[in-house]
Amino acid sequence: MTLELDDIQHILLTRTPAMTGRYEFLTFDSPAGARAWLTELLGVVHSAADVTTTMDASKRWVTVAFTWTGLRALGVPPHALDTFPIEFREGMAARADILGDTGANAPDHWVGGLAGDDVHAIAVVFARDDEEHARCVGEHDSLVARCDGVRTLSYLDLNAHPPFSYAHDHFGFRDRLSQPAIKGSGEEPTPGSGAALEPGEFILGYPDEAGPVADLPEPEDLSRNGSYMAYRRLQEHVGTFRSYLADNAGTPEEQELLAAKFMGRWRSGAPLVLCPDADDPELGADPQRNNDFNYKEMDPFGYACPLGSHARRLNPRDTAHYMNRRRMIRRGATYGPALPDGAPDDGVDRGIAAFIICASLVRQFEFAQNVWINDQTFHELGNEHDPICGSQDGTFDFTVPKRPIRRVHKGIPAFTTLRGGAYFFLPGLTALRYLTTLDD
Repeated sequence: MTLELDDIQHILLTRTPAMTGRYEFLTFDSPAGARAWLTELLGVVHSAADVTTTMDASKRWVTVAFTWTGLRALGVPPHALDTFPIEFREGMAARADILGDTGANAPDHWVGGLAGDDVHAIAVVFARDDEEHARCVGEHDSLVARCDGVRTLSYLDLNAHPPFSYAHDHFGFRDRLSQPAIKGSGEEPTPGSGAALEPGEFILGYPDEAGPVADLPEPEDLSRNGSYMAYRRLQEHVGTFRSYLADNAGTPEEQELLAAKFMGRWRSGAPLVLCPDADDPELGADPQRNNDFNYKEMDPFGYACPLGSHARRLNPRDTAHYMNRRRMIRRGATYGPALPDGAPDDGVDRGIAAFIICASLVRQFEFAQNVWINDQTFHELGNEHDPICGSQDGTFDFTVPKRPIRRVHKGIPAFTTLRGGAYFFLPGLTALRYLTTLDD
């Protein structure tokens, strides 16, 4: 399978060495102004082929995507808009009950205007350093000012917060460890990650694991080499997490073990299945080893990695049916300053803002949210949600299997809160050019 790398936006296939960046959410009051904005931005949007050949020399990487209302505001005709799937047309906020986005996670509490219909586009800028970040922000601000009818609705600045690298979250866990490989991308799957998957699982216009795909959005110039992105901004309650560990485990070593049980991995990235009793940072940093395990044979009862842990829910591996139809690509970064060790919770908003990229929002993203993250009976557990990113209100449990007696932690607090989200369509480069040629 040959992928059209020069027509696929880079974020879908490549991970850049960015240390900072910005997500800028825009609204369009004028189709002509929106098309003028996109026409100028097209010159700096990177394809996967661009990034592959210029990674070392580049200082910034740009991506652009649109909501369904944004495509409508650009002038996409109604008959084409109607060919998009219903979940994308409705948007994330309208599907909050399906996703488990209730209580404190409900759209009523989202920030940045993300719960409304005025979110039309996102410009994603990843930069290598703060100087380049400032330059890119200034250039984009100037572009928006030149385009009548284009306004910035809100933005979120990103950072690789010290003392961690860009690959750690605010809880201190190593991130970006388990991603699917795509046939034709040139990337080989690491041991234990499963075989490379058909590109149609992530990129429109190609066969997926079930064969050729019908009923794609029309026209083909708009949908081919595109994908869908589910944006999620999760505030991480670092003080709450640390306090829970201190109150429910004794020694620092026991607290680290409980943290690992919640996540399914040690903070270094070492999986509990391979290191059930103590962390192994060297293993955690080794991509040839840190995914080389399964659950069905190596840990069927969850004595090493609890059945309801975050990592096990989001990637059940060989214990899930049709696993190859559920895989997703994850891109994102942290935002907000780090909370120093030993410091009390300061109330500052900090967390992870990520994109989940897939060809089917229902079959992949929404299934994961509904069945894996927020299903109380996942693995027949009974009264549990994902302890890290599930909807928590103090009434759910977390079970740590152990011989002879398991430990059930009652009343898990919310360690994260959803602060905003949206469904975006990520067009290919040909599609972006098509969008600039539309009429009012």
